[in-house]
Amino acid sequence: MQPLIATLSPSVDPERDHVRGRAEAAVTLVEYGDFQCPYCGEAYPVVRELQERFGDQLRFVFRHMPLADLHPRAQCAAEAAEAAGAQERFWEMHDRLFEHQHELADSDLRRHAEAVGVPDSARFDAELRDGIYSVRIEEDYRSGAQSGVPSTPRFFVNGLIHLGSASYGELAEAIDAELHTAL
Repeated sequence: MQPLIATLSPSVDPERDHVRGRAEAAVTLVEYGDFQCPYCGEAYPVVRELQERFGDQLRFVFRHMPLADLHPRAQCAAEAAEAAGAQERFWEMHDRLFEHQHELADSDLRRHAEAVGVPDSARFDAELRDGIYSVRIEEDYRSGAQSGVPSTPRFFVNGLIHLGSASYGELAEAIDAELHTAL
C-alpha cells in the first residue's frame, strides 16, 4: 500500500501569499518557515541558490510557521515581516531576518525595518504593538498543520510535500524532476 503524500492546503494564492517569481513558473516551491529556527536559517541560502539556478522556471512562496515553544521570538519576527510587507518590504525583511537570526529583540526588529526602508516606522511599531498580523500568521500555521508539516523548514514542490532534506542537492533534484515532467 502506497503511503499518502501530503499536499499543500490551501494552494498558493498570489493575492494572499508572499510570492517571489513569475506566476507562470513551471515549479512552485513553498516553504513553511520560522525566522528563529536554525534549520530554516540554513535553508535560506539554499533557497536563494535555487532561485538563482532556476530563474524564471521557479516561483518561491514563504508561509509562516513560528514554533513558539522552541523559538520564543519567532512569532514577533513573523509579525515584523508582515508589518514590513504591509509597506511593500516583505521580501527585504524576510531576507534581513534570516541574515540576522540572532537579532530578534523588539529593538532589533525596529532596526531591521529601518535598514530595509520601511517608510512609516510609526505604523510599523503600532502594528507590531497591536499584533494585527497574528491572525494571518495563525492561518499560515494552521495551513501547515493541515498540510502535514511536522516541523520547519518544510517544503512543498508543486503542491506535494518534499520528504527529503532541505539540502540544495535534494531540493534541486525535486525541482528538476518537476521540470522534466512539465516538458
